[in-house]
Amino acid sequence: MTKFAADLIQAMSEALAHAQGKDVPGIKVHSVEVSAVDAKAIRKRLGLTQDEMAAVLGTSPSGYKKWEQGKRQPSGAARTLLRIMAKEPEAVLRALSSERETAKEPAGASH
Repeated sequence: MTKFAADLIQAMSEALAHAQGKDVPGIKVHSVEVSAVDAKAIRKRLGLTQDEMAAVLGTSPSGYKKWEQGKRQPSGAARTLLRIMAKEPEAVLRALSSERETAKEPAGASH
């Protein structure tokens, strides 16, 4: 067996032991607290409908409604965008309005 294979087996054994709650000497555990995001409060502050908010976040309206009902929590990019919307709602609204204006401009229009 190569040294690489032996190291890999040892590493996987340690990872399994840690996952099973066993004490593994030398392991460092880092954790990050991620608080819940109140999508409904953010949406209301922005004056958007549920369908508009779902479109902004790139999710389905039914999926978004589950977030508001507390049945599911957004993750990844949607959670990040919600945090930005909560802290800088004007910036998000400016970005959305300029995006909509750009989409409405006829082909060949200059800025």
